[in-house]
Amino acid sequence: MYNGMLHLHSVLRWIILILLLVAVYKSLIDKNKPFTSSHKKTGLFLMITADVMLLVGIYQWIVGPWGLKSIQANGMSVVMKNSVLRFFAIEHFVGMLVSIILIHIGYSYTKKNIPDVTKHKRAVLYFGLALLIILTFIPWPFREAGAGRVWFPGM
Repeated sequence: MYNGMLHLHSVLRWIILILLLVAVYKSLIDKNKPFTSSHKKTGLFLMITADVMLLVGIYQWIVGPWGLKSIQANGMSVVMKNSVLRFFAIEHFVGMLVSIILIHIGYSYTKKNIPDVTKHKRAVLYFGLALLIILTFIPWPFREAGAGRVWFPGM
């Protein structure tokens, strides 16, 4: 089951990245236009996907070898001194949690009764920050923490 969840986690990564790019792009292009239901739906789908990703990630952190089990087996001091163990046990988890919080804040502004220009600015700000943090904390194949991983799992 862990491998299936790992593949789901990897696929959801691409969906979230695409939705973030679409949300930021739409709000940048339409910054002086009305904030439509299309903008709001993109944010909603983004938030739902991010929440599903969080649940899958928490499962992986608890059950998988890189999170809680790594801390229990090695101790926190060893994990914090090893960059790969620290990345998966602490940095990735915290970075993604912050990103999901930013996505929720960004989506919450789309529901408020504020000017459409402000909604677009807030969407760009919060979704853009979330995108930047997510890109920073993904274990890409070219990073030490992502060594041996593939761009598209299952292919």
